[in-house]
Amino acid sequence: MSDDLSPRDARPGRDHIPQTVDVLFPAGAAVPVEELLKQLAGDPLQVGDERIKEFLAAFGRRLLRPALARRHPELGSLGFFLRPSELARTVAELDGGHVRVPRGLIFHLPPANVDTVFVYSWALSALMGNRNVVRLSPRSGAVAQAILETLHETLAAADPVVAATQRIIGYHRCDELTAALSAACDLRVVWGGDTAVREIRRHPLAPHARDLTFPDRSSFAVMRAAAWLCAPRAARVSIAEGFVNDTYWFDQAACSSPRTVFWVGDEDDCEAARADFTGHVSRVVTVRGWGVDAAMAVEKRVSTYGLAADGLADSVEFHGNALACVRLSAAAAAPRRWLGAGTFAHARLESLAELVALVERRDQTMTHFGFGKGELEELARGLAGRGVDRMVPVGSALSFHRVWDGVDLPAEFTRLVTVVA
Repeated sequence: MSDDLSPRDARPGRDHIPQTVDVLFPAGAAVPVEELLKQLAGDPLQVGDERIKEFLAAFGRRLLRPALARRHPELGSLGFFLRPSELARTVAELDGGHVRVPRGLIFHLPPANVDTVFVYSWALSALMGNRNVVRLSPRSGAVAQAILETLHETLAAADPVVAATQRIIGYHRCDELTAALSAACDLRVVWGGDTAVREIRRHPLAPHARDLTFPDRSSFAVMRAAAWLCAPRAARVSIAEGFVNDTYWFDQAACSSPRTVFWVGDEDDCEAARADFTGHVSRVVTVRGWGVDAAMAVEKRVSTYGLAADGLADSVEFHGNALACVRLSAAAAAPRRWLGAGTFAHARLESLAELVALVERRDQTMTHFGFGKGELEELARGLAGRGVDRMVPVGSALSFHRVWDGVDLPAEFTRLVTVVA
């Protein structure tokens, strides 16, 4: 993930001019930060506030409209996440021996390259009764615009408390604005690359406040070769479609999109399964019309041939501009960096347990096929926190959950009050 929050050059003569933010939701005129914060100082919400739940559920239903889902299929997952039963379950699972209350004012700084992340973060925080300010990057794309339009449609029939307590704003790089909002918040949520996190942390928080950060992460898939070869053709097609959804929706730039595929089994099975899997993926990509521009095609060739030049790859295959496959010389050579949209490294493992020595702390999601729950739980215990926060089936890499990067977000968005009678 990445963002554009690095400091800008000072502009002599502008220090006395109040800096303003563009209010994107609810739509309004640009205002100084001080005025924005005054607007949010209204009646408090409760954890699981029914007015917020109704708004989020109505918003989710609009995201599932066929016309919008066809145009932006990733919004279907978001709409499913916001269905009433899931919202109710999220609140119910917080029951415990304490009184749970909102944390306060939450300042969200989502990345520019995954347009839906800000909604998951904001929606869970709002559901927990918080006032929220979400800074949307000016580099956000068409999906973010579609989300804003749908939010405004939903707001028309919503309780006024939604407009009074929630803000999505925009501004170009400006230390003054980021510092002011950081100083005012009770929790700052930073989704971005390591550099963005370090830049944001330069701005101090109030003594009682804290940071919740989601820095650079990488992900991989692990497939049992024998299971793939034994699977019916329909199942292989379905898995290939899921893998394409995991990787191509955000140009493979999402932290949870796999970059390496580990094949587990003997050498002949792994090679046969890899070749058949690649063929299925290539057909799905072709049918869906995914491609890359000339600049990306060149970048992919530079990245993949670079691995070969460094002795890390035995072979490189291109299936048009949209799909590139690299056979690694050793599993330990698995790349964590982004090699270009639709570029996958492949390596063989004798057993699932070999991953224990290969996983790094920055590894986030492991998508899998052909393994039972017991095997996966044994691997999780063997990793002992060294890496991998999610193990989900192929096709579910981008499916958001309340627990993300090992963090229970609803719990982080609330405080506990001890009450002893």
